[in-house]
Amino acid sequence: MPAIIECVPNFSEGRDRRVIDSIVEAIASSSEGVKVLDVDPGEAANRTVVTFAGGPDAVVEAAFRGAARAQELIDMRYQRGTHPRSGAIDVLPLVPVEGVSLEECARLARGLAERMFRELGIPCYCYGAAALRPERANLAVCRSGEYEALPRKMADPALRPDFCGGWDERAQRAGASNVGAREFLIAVNFNLNTKSVYLAMEIARDVRESGRKAPDGTRVPGTLVGCKAIGWYIEEYGIAQVSMNICDTKATPLHVAYSEVKRAAFARGLEVTGTEIIGLVPRRSLLDAGRYFLGGSAGEDRLMAAAVEAMSLDALRPFDPKLKVLENRIFAE
Repeated sequence: MPAIIECVPNFSEGRDRRVIDSIVEAIASSSEGVKVLDVDPGEAANRTVVTFAGGPDAVVEAAFRGAARAQELIDMRYQRGTHPRSGAIDVLPLVPVEGVSLEECARLARGLAERMFRELGIPCYCYGAAALRPERANLAVCRSGEYEALPRKMADPALRPDFCGGWDERAQRAGASNVGAREFLIAVNFNLNTKSVYLAMEIARDVRESGRKAPDGTRVPGTLVGCKAIGWYIEEYGIAQVSMNICDTKATPLHVAYSEVKRAAFARGLEVTGTEIIGLVPRRSLLDAGRYFLGGSAGEDRLMAAAVEAMSLDALRPFDPKLKVLENRIFAE
């Protein structure tokens, strides 16, 4: 089987379906070797996650064409949303799936970032395994200050993107993209029975690996290894959420993250009322969750159903494993 790379770009537009459809069309039509797996727009976040997969060269070309279309249609000078962002093509990670290494994805990501700047004029940071500076392995370092900080950062040799020119018209319109390589992560939001961003943020600080700052300036780590989290309010749902990236799914499986957020919420007098998966989730994560909640093994369909029920994966919208499980989408006829 040929090598398969998954690409999960996050575009800073989740409200205008015409813009989203046009970007997806540019990705899908770039090559017969690319398959669009999932399109997940978020209105309040004003952000769309598009997941697609294929051979290395085909995926890189599709990512470039999607970036070019997004640059045409999204003007960051007017973009607003609850999700942190620095560019119209905000985050563009290449993820190894089969027959390709993380190191190869990193090489391809660096080449893609250079091409995006050279041909489109989009300033680009390289992050994750593709980082050209050690501190930029952390996406938060690249995106610090978000779009609004870019004029200052572009003028500072220590902070400017890895590939950039001046703060010209094209840069102002596109913002800065974060192009990288990483292992698969699970993007998940945990629904809370409150509208309080403060309480959601406190729970996020309780559980995320980076934890919180103590009064003496030291860091108090959170309880979940390999997890990043923030709290926010989602107007379209009328609730606050703990929004999390599980970056190390072996160290912290999905069901462990759910149980720990539930515990932290209960400690603050709140409940977790549901779980929202953004994009796709590996089959193993749901099967492991099903075994955990059932207290034993069962057939795959029963385990999937147990995971969906226990974590209320369908609380906000239907959750169909045929559509939301990574392997089902990649290898479907």
